[in-house]
Amino acid sequence: MSAAIFAKYLSDGRRSLTGWAVGIALVGMVYGSTYPSQRENTASLPEALREGLNIDASAAGYLHASVFGIVLPLLAMIYGVTAGTRAVAAEEESGQLDLLLAHPVTRTQVAAERFGALSAGAVGVGLLVWVALLAIRDSAELTSVTPVEFLAQCLSLSLLAILFGALAIGLGAAVGRKAAVLVGSAVIGVVSYTLHAFAGQIGADWLAYVSPFHYYIGGQPLRHGFQWVDMFVLAAAALVLFGLGVSRFNRRDINS
Repeated sequence: MSAAIFAKYLSDGRRSLTGWAVGIALVGMVYGSTYPSQRENTASLPEALREGLNIDASAAGYLHASVFGIVLPLLAMIYGVTAGTRAVAAEEESGQLDLLLAHPVTRTQVAAERFGALSAGAVGVGLLVWVALLAIRDSAELTSVTPVEFLAQCLSLSLLAILFGALAIGLGAAVGRKAAVLVGSAVIGVVSYTLHAFAGQIGADWLAYVSPFHYYIGGQPLRHGFQWVDMFVLAAAALVLFGLGVSRFNRRDINS
């Protein structure tokens, strides 16, 4: 059974994964291609307003504030939560998880291999976004951002999706209820983004460090390339959330 669950989960979800990957990449291309016109609009804003909104007219500034700051992370979070919910909670409610666990596999193995498949899918999404943005890099006048800096930001996007996927798997493994996983993940996502966006404005900068968004984009990979410490924090947090959920999963009755 080694890696069979991993392969089966990827195979069963290939259409969904392809749709998410292509969709997110296309959204990135569409928003990225508007940079030339948005640059003029941004440059026309009063300097005080640009500073207050923490935006500038550079390619990295535009992508940081809009494409990778709002649109793509939202889609990545939804992908991660959707895939993570399906991995345990949705299948437990449908009764399919009982059938799988009737085979000679452990609950830890099922959760781990499905988490691995989710992670592989998230990396695939990030790489496709990278390729898509490189395809429009010249035409959209984004050449000030290097391919390596694009790759750094896209892989950070993958880690954000993996983190929220781990959250959904962990919650599903702990409670086994699809609705609870979706609501819990949504609340945590909204609170996390709010902390990142407004901590500085309320004079509590330290709160931003509680949010995964700080580690996803706070180091500005589009300007500075790979932020290895931030990426490690995202990966470690994902493993902790997954581990806590699996620990509970191994102690409770399925469908109880």
